[in-house]
Amino acid sequence: MPLPKRLARFNRVITNRVAFPVARRVPGFAVVLHTGRRSGRSYRTPVNAFRAPDGYVIALTYGPDSDWPKNVLAAGGCILLTRGTAVPLTGPRLVHTQRHPSIPAPVGAILRLIGVRDYLELDTSR
Repeated sequence: MPLPKRLARFNRVITNRVAFPVARRVPGFAVVLHTGRRSGRSYRTPVNAFRAPDGYVIALTYGPDSDWPKNVLAAGGCILLTRGTAVPLTGPRLVHTQRHPSIPAPVGAILRLIGVRDYLELDTSR
C-alpha cells in the first residue's frame, strides 16, 4: 500500500517547499513540472526519478491516484528537472510491479518496504 494521503497533503504544504531546491539537483530525486488537467495551473512536484533505457522512471510513492500522475498522463508528458537540467518527457505509462529494473537495488528495497508497487515510465523527447 502506498504512503497515506494525509502525508501527501502535509508534504505538499510543508516538505515540498523545502525539498524543491534540493530535489532538482540530487541524484535519485527530481522535480516534475506539470499542468493541472482541470485548473490549467502549473505545478512542480518533487519525486524519486531514475534514468531508464529510453527515458526515466518515477516511483509513485502515493500511488497512481495522486493528482500529479493523472495530470502527466492527461497531458501526455511533462518536464523533469533533474541534476540541473530540464528534460522534456513524453509517452507516460503506468507500470505495476514488485521490482522495476531501472531502480537501484538499495532504493528498490526501501520502496518495496514502504509498499510502492506503481511507477510512471516516460520517454525522453526526440
